[in-house]
Amino acid sequence: MLNIRPSAVAGTFYPIARQALEKDVNLLLQEASAASGQDVPKAIIVPHAGYIYSGQTAAAAYASLAAVRSKIRRVVLLGPVHRVAVRGLALPGADAFATPLGNVELDQEALAAIKNMPQVTVSAAAHALEHSLEVQLPFLQTVLENFKLVPLAVGDATADEVAAVLDRLWGGEETLIVISSDLSHFLPYYVAQSVDQETVQSILDLRGPISHDQACGGTPINGFMVAAHRHHLRPQLLDYRNSGDTAGEKNRVVGYASFAFMEDQYLGH
Repeated sequence: MLNIRPSAVAGTFYPIARQALEKDVNLLLQEASAASGQDVPKAIIVPHAGYIYSGQTAAAAYASLAAVRSKIRRVVLLGPVHRVAVRGLALPGADAFATPLGNVELDQEALAAIKNMPQVTVSAAAHALEHSLEVQLPFLQTVLENFKLVPLAVGDATADEVAAVLDRLWGGEETLIVISSDLSHFLPYYVAQSVDQETVQSILDLRGPISHDQACGGTPINGFMVAAHRHHLRPQLLDYRNSGDTAGEKNRVVGYASFAFMEDQYLGH
């Protein structure tokens, strides 16, 4: 019998009804697709708030995958833990993740490749209520045809520890890397814009470290930037806004940005 991790935030972060969820995700992708003329990314950074807050920003990245929807077979998904502290990078100990759109099967071959690394652990508790990974799944289920998932909830880890896991899973064009992170939290609108602008520039320069005050996913971002530099990825900012631009008040906002990272074909790696 399959061990399936049920959806934890359906009905709060995104619709629980399949038809409503399909409609929302497709509308977000349609609105984003007109602006998505960039190269196909090897990796993306996307936010993880409720869709009414950050869905437009996330969709800007997911729309860029349309040209490779049939090529991507593995998604390596990293997001920060918000509820349960863990040391290292935690696998869920599940066979699949459920959403209202169906089950997403885990990539057992990839899990076997990393499970014995000292910084990789198994924690069902870290994944049980974690939203940073789950909210990405309906987008992935919509934009990709057939893929398996490597979900890693990132706790206390060094950039090099994260980068080593990513290096082992890097693969070729069949593998997409997704890093889930929001930016600043609970600052006034214009202060957040200023703080986030610095964070965005650091990411575009592949220059860390990014603190957790700058981005809740600072740990996976920092590790990814080490690997991205090593693999000569070229960053591009796709969208930036904050909750004051979407569905929130302006006196206390959360920042959101999406990035694409392309492989530079001219560096001969």
